[in-house]
Amino acid sequence: MRTAELEEVRRAAEGDDSALASLLQRHYSFVYKYLVKVTMDPNLAEEIVQDTMVRCMENIRRYDGTSAFSSWMITIGTRIYIDRTRRKKREQSWIDLIRHQGIRRFRWQLESRNEEWTDVMDAMTRLTPEHRITVLLKHYYGYSYDEIGDMLGIPAGTAKSRTAYGLRQLRKELE
Repeated sequence: MRTAELEEVRRAAEGDDSALASLLQRHYSFVYKYLVKVTMDPNLAEEIVQDTMVRCMENIRRYDGTSAFSSWMITIGTRIYIDRTRRKKREQSWIDLIRHQGIRRFRWQLESRNEEWTDVMDAMTRLTPEHRITVLLKHYYGYSYDEIGDMLGIPAGTAKSRTAYGLRQLRKELE
């Protein structure tokens, strides 16, 4: 089997599309099942396995045969997942920094106009946007849960639960 697979890889590297398709089809399920276990998210695993297949097609000439072809493929998939995770962490830290700067700027603007930055405002900055929006729409602007649900494209019950959760978080912050 190993010799036949190496021959198929050689043909794929030389441009034989049917050999490449055969290799990728044979190992697709294995790589997908592995990535589902790694990511714990079938949708993300599907995205990564697609990226893995593309990367394998682009780099088939780099496969040197020192490991099983499936091992080479899951190595590529693992690296793609790790890269995505790192990129997401970096993006999140930038988003957090920008958000923090925006809050500081907003607070400065209020205080420069002699308006008060209250403990409630401070606590509101620590709510997720989903919770902050529903709390504001319900308790500051007076919309009903049905109206909030329509505005946000969510069920009224979801609007109500987000508002309740947001209020609980605010109470905790203010204690």
